Amino acid sequence: MISSLLVANRGEIARRIFRTCRELGISTVAVYSDADADAPHVREADTAVRLPGDAPADTYLRGDLIVRAALAAGADAVHPGYGFLSENAGFAAAVAAAGLVWIGPPPAAIEAMASKTRAKELMAAAGVPLLAPVDPALATAAELPLLVKAAAGGGGRGMRTVTRLADLDAELSAARAEAASAFGDGEVFVEPYVVDGRHVEVQILADAYGTVWTLGTRDCSLQRRHQKVIEEAPAPALPDPLRSALHEAAARAARAVDYRGAGTVEFLVAPGAASDARPGALDEGDSGPVRAYFLEMNTRLQVEHPVTEAVHQLDLVALQLRIAEGERLDGEPPAPRGHAVEARLYAEDPAADWQPQTGTLHRLAVPDGVRLDSGVTDGDPIGVHYDPMLAKVIAWAPTRDEAVRRLAHALERTHLHGPVTNRDLLVRSLRHPDFTTPARLGTGFYGRHLAALTARGTTRTARERVAALAAALADAAGRSRFGGFRNVPSQPQTKTYAADGGTGAEYEIRYRLGRDGLTAEDFPGVRLLGLAPDHVVLEVDGLRREFAVARYGDRVHVDSSLGGYAFTARPRFPDPTAGTEPGSLLAPMPGTVVRIAPGLTAGDRVGAGQPLLWLEAMKMEHRITAPAAGTLTALPVRTGQQVEVGTLLAVVTE
Repeated sequence: MISSLLVANRGEIARRIFRTCRELGISTVAVYSDADADAPHVREADTAVRLPGDAPADTYLRGDLIVRAALAAGADAVHPGYGFLSENAGFAAAVAAAGLVWIGPPPAAIEAMASKTRAKELMAAAGVPLLAPVDPALATAAELPLLVKAAAGGGGRGMRTVTRLADLDAELSAARAEAASAFGDGEVFVEPYVVDGRHVEVQILADAYGTVWTLGTRDCSLQRRHQKVIEEAPAPALPDPLRSALHEAAARAARAVDYRGAGTVEFLVAPGAASDARPGALDEGDSGPVRAYFLEMNTRLQVEHPVTEAVHQLDLVALQLRIAEGERLDGEPPAPRGHAVEARLYAEDPAADWQPQTGTLHRLAVPDGVRLDSGVTDGDPIGVHYDPMLAKVIAWAPTRDEAVRRLAHALERTHLHGPVTNRDLLVRSLRHPDFTTPARLGTGFYGRHLAALTARGTTRTARERVAALAAALADAAGRSRFGGFRNVPSQPQTKTYAADGGTGAEYEIRYRLGRDGLTAEDFPGVRLLGLAPDHVVLEVDGLRREFAVARYGDRVHVDSSLGGYAFTARPRFPDPTAGTEPGSLLAPMPGTVVRIAPGLTAGDRVGAGQPLLWLEAMKMEHRITAPAAGTLTALPVRTGQQVEVGTLLAVVTE
C-alpha cells in the first residue's frame, strides 16, 4: 500500500493528484522551482522540496534531484503527472531503482513509444493503421501538404506544416532546432498532412494481469498551434464501426507493449477512398468512407482526462494508484453516461497570434454546476516560465447539446480578473455552428474561423459600452466618499476606457448624476437603480441589469449577465513602441531568445517576412520576422538572453 506520494510536477496536475491522495488517505510531497515557491500546489502538499532554479531544465526535468527529494521526504511512490518527465523511460527506471513505486507503465513500454517513428513501426506490426511516411528527399508536389514532426515531441513543438516544396528544407531545419531545444532530440520525420481531419483518441487503462479497458473516445480537434483547446467525450458523429475499430486498435497497441496504467492512443480520422481495403478502412459513414490513422501513444495521464472521468463516473488517478498497488481491474469498465466537454483557459491573446500574457490573476471564480481544475488561485502571479494554461473548466450533461450550452454559459459568467485570456474565444467557439454541428468538426477550425471569432461584433460593442458605463458610475461612487462627487449641470463627468485591458475599442463615457438620477449621453433608455463602488444596477431598455465592478490600479473588470469585460482607464501606461525609430522590432512579451537565424548579422539584407529570431515564452516559440525588405541595421540581442516586453530585438531599415 502506498502511504506517501511525491508528484514530480507542478500546477494544475499536481493539485489534481493531491486531491485524490487526500481522499485515499495518502500523504503528499511536492517539488517546486524558485518561481513556484508560493504556488498553490506547494501550499497544499503535506511536504515540499525545493529544486533550486527557475528553468525546467534545472528543476522539473532533473530526475536525479526529484528521486533524491522523494527519498529525503520519505515518499514511497512517484507520480509524474503529464509533461516534463512523465514519458521519460530513464526517469521511470531511476524511480524503480531507488526502491520507489512508479505510477505509470513499465519503462520498456515508455521506451517503445518514446519515438514516434519507432512507435509507428511497432504499431504497423500490430496491425494498427498508419499514415505512410514521406521521404523528404523524394517528396513531390503531388504529396503536398506535408507535416514535419519531432520524433520525440509533443504539445505541438517541433511541428511544421509545409505547403510548398521550396519551404521543406527550411522547415525541416527549424523543426530539428526546436525539437533539439525542447526534447534534447532533433530527430524529425515527414508524413502527409491531412487538412481538417479530426483528432480522436481512446483512453486506455491496463492492469498487470492482462486486462485492458478502453474507456471510450475523446475528440480533441479544436487546436491552436497543434495544441488542444476544447476536448469532449465521447467523440461525436463517429460511425459505430469506426468507434469499435478505434477501441480495438487502442487495445492492440496496449497489448503490443505490455502496457500498464493509464494511457492514451491518438488517431487522425479522415475521409478515405471507397476502394481502400487496408486495416482501418470502414464502411460508409454519414459523409462517406472514413479511416483512422495511428498518430501516437501517450504513456501517461492526459490533460483532458476529466471528460472521460465525467462520462464513466470514475477517478483515473485513483485507478492509477490502485493498479500500481497491484489491484486487478474488473472485467469490463463502467458504462458511459451522457456527454462532457472541457475548455482550457489560457493567459494569452488569440487576436495577437496567441501571445502569452503575464501579470497577477486577481480572481478566478466559476459558477456552480461545472468542474474547475486549476493550478492557480486568486492573487497568484502568472509568469513566463511555464505553460500559459490557467485552468480547465469541465461541464457534463445528459446530451452533447446540453453539455456545450452549460459550458459556454459557465465560461461567460466566470469572474476572470487579470491578464488577457482566451475566455471570449472559447465561448464563441462553443457556440459556432461548425462546433455545434459535429459533422463539421476538424483541426482546421481556427484556421478557418479565428479572424471572425476574434473580431469585435456590434452586439459585443453595445454590451461593452453599457459595462463601461457601469465602470464609470462605480468609479464616481467610490470618489464621492472623498469629496469627488459633483453635480454641475453644465459639465458632464467624463471617463474614457480602452476595452480588453487596453487593446480594444475606446469608449468615452459622459454622464451626469443629480437629483433626477442619471443622465448619460449616448445611452438613451438607461436608468440608474442602484449605485456602490463595487456594484451598479441599471435598467437598460426596460431590463434590469446588475454589474459587479472590481478595480485593480487602472484596470477595471465588470461582470454581469452580459458577460465579463476588462477595461483600462485612460490615460494608460505609455505604449512601449512609442519613441522608437522606424523598423524597430520590440519584444511583444517577456521571454528568452532561443534562436537567431543562422549566419544573420547586422548589415545583412533581409526580405519582408524573413525570420530573424525566435522567442520562447510559456513553452511556446514565437517567430520575429522582418516587417519589410531592407537592411538589418541592429541586432542587439544574443541567444539565451532573457528579454522583457518592449526590449529592442532588431532594427530593419527599408
